Amino acid sequence: MSDWNFNFLEEWDNLICKIGKDNGLDWFPINYEVCDYYEMIGHMSYHGMPSHYPHWSFGKSFERTHFRYNAGAEGLPYELIINSNPSIAYLMRENPAYLQILIMAHCIGHSDFFKNNRLFKDTHPEVVVSRMRNARRRMQEYVEDPSIGINKVENILDALHAIRNQVDWYPRTRVSHEELKDDYIKRVKYDTSNKYRDFNVDKIPLEPDYDILGFIAEHANHLSDWEQDIIYAVRDESLYFIPQIKTKIINEGWACFWHYRILNELELPQKYYIPFLKSHNQVVRPILGGINPYHVGFYLFNKIEERFGLEECFFARETSHDEAFLRTYLTEEDCQALNLFSYSHKKDNITIDDISDVDGWKKVKHDLIRNVGINSIPRMVVKEVDRNRTLTIRHEHDGRDLELGNAKEVVGHIETLWGDTIKLLTIVEDEPWEF
Repeated sequence: MSDWNFNFLEEWDNLICKIGKDNGLDWFPINYEVCDYYEMIGHMSYHGMPSHYPHWSFGKSFERTHFRYNAGAEGLPYELIINSNPSIAYLMRENPAYLQILIMAHCIGHSDFFKNNRLFKDTHPEVVVSRMRNARRRMQEYVEDPSIGINKVENILDALHAIRNQVDWYPRTRVSHEELKDDYIKRVKYDTSNKYRDFNVDKIPLEPDYDILGFIAEHANHLSDWEQDIIYAVRDESLYFIPQIKTKIINEGWACFWHYRILNELELPQKYYIPFLKSHNQVVRPILGGINPYHVGFYLFNKIEERFGLEECFFARETSHDEAFLRTYLTEEDCQALNLFSYSHKKDNITIDDISDVDGWKKVKHDLIRNVGINSIPRMVVKEVDRNRTLTIRHEHDGRDLELGNAKEVVGHIETLWGDTIKLLTIVEDEPWEF
């Protein structure tokens, strides 16, 4: 039998909110929904969204997580909260009372981060739920349309999911090709420095284009209205999630920093405090052979407060993503305290390349930054479209080769969307490579 009820949650939530406001936190209102473990797996599979378009990959994720959970091979997250206004957070019915208190304090940290971090200012949290609901409704109509059907819808979604993160990673409004062309015509016309003397205003694209989904939606000749709509719907969702990919360490660190601080100020009874400490330590513990974002983020925020004061923590929360957070605040002392090292795969072996000593810590820090968040995703850019409608895309090689089998499949998916020939240029083992 549960050791909590809804009145209990409301009383503790009021206390948590008071402490949060007294400490200067400013978050969206939070609507808590209680669900069982089975429903939580469903929420996880659909990114926490109360309404989302269907696709077999979400069902596959659900079944895999459900099987592993029942087999004891995988646990479920303590909390799940989405960036919306009001925020929506899920509490599992099976959680004990002390854990519900911890989760509500943790959610306040996340919601404060969503509301105040600069990367989230264009995610439109006040309408995200309705946008997702409308996208689901439209796709369901396409599935039920006899002239389209589920196979065609899933075919284009399969292709889109393969490159869903190939959008502009920086928050700015996409300028249409026609608008950009008008701008370049003016530059050429009024050019007094001969900078644009040989510039071809008829080429596509006029500038390197990192928004591959947006480019295909705008320039692919064969797309019907429903296909273009689906591309824009997936692109819209990807732009919404990019800030979360870029802020995993700092976002989780901020939420842990505040749930720990709030629960200590709550003066919990001992029957809650001891298990709270145990759960907190499990969340922020280091992971052997990997990076726990909760651990690194929580550690760094405590160090920032120790070195620069709490005001600097709020400044980091407002202005940073993971790369900037680590680049600005991670020191040699921190690398050693966190036991960070660099390793690489060489044939059948894993070798340690650098450790966090006087000579190696900067290389370790560089390698960590290169592999966190969005930096772990290959970066692609549209180079040109030739007269035969061949689309050339260049992989911005950063020393890490693409996995050839996966890259070949991705080219096939892009070709499905583009409708003509695709070229993908990259470097493999220090040699130019073309798919």
